[in-house]
Amino acid sequence: MSLARKSVRTLALCALLALPPAQARDVTILAPNLPPMMYANGTGHEADIIRETLAACGHVVSFTVQPFVRHWTQFREGRHDAVTTVPPSMDLGGFHSVTYIRYQNGISMLRGSSLPLRTLADLQGKSVIAFKGAKDILPGLKEAIPSFSRYDENTEQLIHSNLLFAKRADAVIADGLIFAEHNRQLRTSASAGKKLPFDPSQGVVFSAVFPATPYTMVFRTAAL
Repeated sequence: MSLARKSVRTLALCALLALPPAQARDVTILAPNLPPMMYANGTGHEADIIRETLAACGHVVSFTVQPFVRHWTQFREGRHDAVTTVPPSMDLGGFHSVTYIRYQNGISMLRGSSLPLRTLADLQGKSVIAFKGAKDILPGLKEAIPSFSRYDENTEQLIHSNLLFAKRADAVIADGLIFAEHNRQLRTSASAGKKLPFDPSQGVVFSAVFPATPYTMVFRTAAL
């Protein structure tokens, strides 16, 4: 279904429920830097969903993009109207929307480096790098970490691709689209003549071992 049709259905539902519309305004939103979902300049798949939905209510959106996890901290401390990409159970002192997007996290490894991955148990004895906060978001990960030879989390997910291609990590835990976008960026840099200490054209296999992760937005006021 297109974003336009979704927006029309949302407005129609609000009318049926006789909900008072929020006054049209400029809305400031904190978001994590997670290309292609959200780029540093406030564009991307997730940005489009949010911008077009709020535009249907007459609002104009401006994004402040921060590293993942830091955007939650900034919302607690700052004055922004809303924050994106928040687990439904996380209390940030605001008002949650319904789930509006789901990230498909999984395990990525170099092609041919292992048997097909079906569960976290297949990572036993391997070095693993994941996004910041992964162990608190992805089911079963925290319990599996002691079986890994090494486990690290890093906010800058481009580093994940560097470590995997350089064979300094056996596996990456991340959303498949986000990981693929960082790989694309590295291949583009190599094609443009940038010398890299690894081959970014190596084949990668992604296994969606986790259920899709739901995310909501949190607004500072209930009306908005």
